[in-house]
Amino acid sequence: MTASRHDTRQQISLQHGWLAHPFRAPRALRGWLSDRGSLTRRLKARYADFRVSPVARGFAPPYLDEAQALRLSPKVHAYVRDVLLMGGGHTRVFAHSVLPRTSLRGGWCGITRLGTKPLGEALFADPRIRRLGLTIRRLDARHPLYRTARRHTGLTARHLWARRSVFCLNGHPLLVTEVFLPGINTP
Repeated sequence: MTASRHDTRQQISLQHGWLAHPFRAPRALRGWLSDRGSLTRRLKARYADFRVSPVARGFAPPYLDEAQALRLSPKVHAYVRDVLLMGGGHTRVFAHSVLPRTSLRGGWCGITRLGTKPLGEALFADPRIRRLGLTIRRLDARHPLYRTARRHTGLTARHLWARRSVFCLNGHPLLVTEVFLPGINTP
């Protein structure tokens, strides 16, 4: 099999794993996965010590399924930001955002300077930003985002549940994926 044929099959496989409903997710996680509101707002309401801990940022090629969701060539670099959302003394969510270079103009230009500020506050505060469909997926070691989340959190769970959606501002997309870590439902 040629490399390009293998890449195409892998891309299709990764893309088809994203579901519109969390019906296969554990019941305790379904509310987190399907909530279309601000995850930042929900975590702040639950944890008085909520904070954002950046772990990586810069230009990198998106994962194959991300490139497909953003209609990018997988070889084109995009601005990628990885953060840990902390609360109750524990890491609750690993968040991963991908912004195409072409989206860095205009309203999205401040994304690269967020630091420890939550992206969710910016997304839900601006009425010009609209959220497209929300999709859910169970991630395991076959998916590169699982491996990235595991590297940044040190977790050894066999799988993790994630949700993602594209936010648009003046026709420019931003992909946000939130990976829910074990213990999200504990106080």
